Amino acid sequence: MEGIPLGSSYTWSEARRRGVTRRQIAADGVAIGRGLYLSRAVEPTLAERCRAWAGLLPADAAFGLGTATALYGVTDPEPHALHVVLRPRSVLPQQTELTVHARRLTDEDVVVHGDLRLTSGPQTYLDMAARLLAPDLLALGDALMHAGHMDSEALERRLSRADRVRGVVRAREWAPHLSGRAASPRESWLRYCLLASDLPDPVMQVPIVDRWGRAVVHADLGYPAWKLALEYEGRQHAEREQFDRDIDRYSLMAADGWLVLRFGARNSGAGVVVERTRRALLSRGWQPGLS
Repeated sequence: MEGIPLGSSYTWSEARRRGVTRRQIAADGVAIGRGLYLSRAVEPTLAERCRAWAGLLPADAAFGLGTATALYGVTDPEPHALHVVLRPRSVLPQQTELTVHARRLTDEDVVVHGDLRLTSGPQTYLDMAARLLAPDLLALGDALMHAGHMDSEALERRLSRADRVRGVVRAREWAPHLSGRAASPRESWLRYCLLASDLPDPVMQVPIVDRWGRAVVHADLGYPAWKLALEYEGRQHAEREQFDRDIDRYSLMAADGWLVLRFGARNSGAGVVVERTRRALLSRGWQPGLS
């Protein structure tokens, strides 16, 4: 605002105290909460909205749940309220634009990401376990690990003190299966189908070697003992450059005796994935009950 530095966000009372007129506020500010404005000079991104709210929240507040996963860059932003996590107190802040959750957080459960306080990767995973189905929770945990926001040791520490917390049973069930090697949510979902079945657990990022024994490509998932590979192909595989790389990769795999099952959005129902993988394993000599 010309002549009066208010920053990218401000409250009505702050602006008026500095001499800004009602008309100037109406021209410059976009209301994002009761008495809270974001300047039209900045893009109203999730991070900017959170920065605006952070100045009004208690010092121990952290953004969590779906807001944290979006700020970490592992999910899309939720279209509605921001999720804020606070230590328990007699009265929690009440704002239409905020969904406030009480949690007994330790210092390890909160991190500073950029300039915002977020619940840590393990805390966020635990909180989301009460809200997500198992395949989505596996994909989220994989994504948090892949992006470097969580590791197995930190997750184990958090879950070890989470007795009787909502979602902890599901969180503990799938924690051993999480991996930072998963390259996409759909790859995680493909792995979930197999982990939840009676088939052997698949190996991730299976190396495919050339005739000199060098690993030249990797399959998303596979069973090296039976030379069976599974690939999930999203839209990016239709791009010319990726398409050419895929042809070369599948030729190398076939030349080395690998059978490749390829799945996409139209043929990757859980039943289809499991049944086709079962048939392929049987064709390769797998014997149920012996793996």
